[in-house]
Amino acid sequence: MAQESGRLMRADGLALAWQRQAGRQPTVVFLPGFNSHMGGEKASLLATHCTAIGQGFLRFDYAGHGSSDGNLADGTIGGWTADALLVLDRLSEGPLLLVGSSMGGWIALLAALARPSRIAGLLGIAAAPDFTEALMWQAMSFAEREELMRAGRLLLPSRYGEPYPISRALIEEGRNHLLLDGPPIALAAPVRLLHGQQDPDVPWEMALRLAELLASADVQVTLIKDGDHRLSRPADLALLRRTLDAMLESF
Repeated sequence: MAQESGRLMRADGLALAWQRQAGRQPTVVFLPGFNSHMGGEKASLLATHCTAIGQGFLRFDYAGHGSSDGNLADGTIGGWTADALLVLDRLSEGPLLLVGSSMGGWIALLAALARPSRIAGLLGIAAAPDFTEALMWQAMSFAEREELMRAGRLLLPSRYGEPYPISRALIEEGRNHLLLDGPPIALAAPVRLLHGQQDPDVPWEMALRLAELLASADVQVTLIKDGDHRLSRPADLALLRRTLDAMLESF
């Protein structure tokens, strides 16, 4: 099937990198995690699989991520959600099945709430709603919080590579989009949540809390007892593919 790639211009002049292929609807859309990109193992697996079964597929990088313009430290949850909505509105038509990894699960939820009529389903992989507050701010020492408030930036260590910069704006703006301590999440579409119980970054209990809050009656949580945060082992990727196929078969 024909595949396209390009760069979508934002109003501020930054360009977002994207790739897509035509196929059956709903179009599967992959939303990467924080400091990740659309060329990762899960996104690549889904692109290959959707090509094989003739399913429409779309993936992209938020500003400051991957091949898109911008700096990671300048981004916010609201800004990256706006990136996702721009891509969905400009580069896709019809129903969508959103697949969000880690932070991408949060962005997918926010995008689904903004475009409810287009959402056929949502698949979260170690979904991390509210992570800026629950997993960053609340985990910081008082000294780290003071430095962040004073300097506006803080370098946090990462087990996946170089330390990454956290901005005061990321934390403060993220509070405008918190979901887990609020009212029910008004998403009616089917939702599937995959989460490893050995995830060192996002507690698996977060998936249960999210499932409890979702208004949809069709929510299933799959816990992988020995699974880590990335869920990129062959068995994990096979589970992801099976879960996606089962969702697509129901439409």
